[in-house]
Amino acid sequence: MAYKHTNSKGVTYYLNSKKVTLRGGKEQTIYYFSKDERPEASDLPSGFTVNENPRNGFLTVKRS
Repeated sequence: MAYKHTNSKGVTYYLNSKKVTLRGGKEQTIYYFSKDERPEASDLPSGFTVNENPRNGFLTVKRS
C-alpha cells in the first residue's frame, strides 16, 4: 500500500521511491510525490516526515 497525502489545496499525492547512483558510485534512495499511483509506490520510511510548502502546496519528505 502506497503512502498518500492530501495537501491543503485538496490534491492527493502518492509517495514513490527510486534507487539512484550518485557520481561517486554511492547508491541512494530518493523519494518523490506524484498525482497518480505508480509501480514505484512506497510507504513513508520511519524517521521521515512530510512537509508542505504553504505557498504552493508542494510536498517534500524530510528526516525528522
